[in-house]
Amino acid sequence: MLLIPCPNCGPRDETEFHYGGQAHIAYPENPADLTDREWAEYLFYRDNTKGAFAERWLHSTGCRQWFNMLRDTLTYDIQAVYPMGQPRPDKENTATGSTAPTVTSPVSPEGAIK
Repeated sequence: MLLIPCPNCGPRDETEFHYGGQAHIAYPENPADLTDREWAEYLFYRDNTKGAFAERWLHSTGCRQWFNMLRDTLTYDIQAVYPMGQPRPDKENTATGSTAPTVTSPVSPEGAIK
């Protein structure tokens, strides 16, 4: 079981969250102009990387807020948690060798609001 650090509520059990897929997928600017193949690529094609992967998560039984999380797909280590709309953190800045996540939000890793 993962202990996910919600940026609003602090660390919570993964059963309180819903996975929202790959983060940073931009909606097409002119959806009416896309071919069927381009729509299929937008809807169904996602990266399947080994290592650091940016994901969207919803704290469905808590604050009901979406956030992004950078997680290692091999070890399940959470490397960073950051608000929606912010760019993905640098892999070099988040690779600390620790399992403690980097929380880039108004909440400290202990869950106390700053």
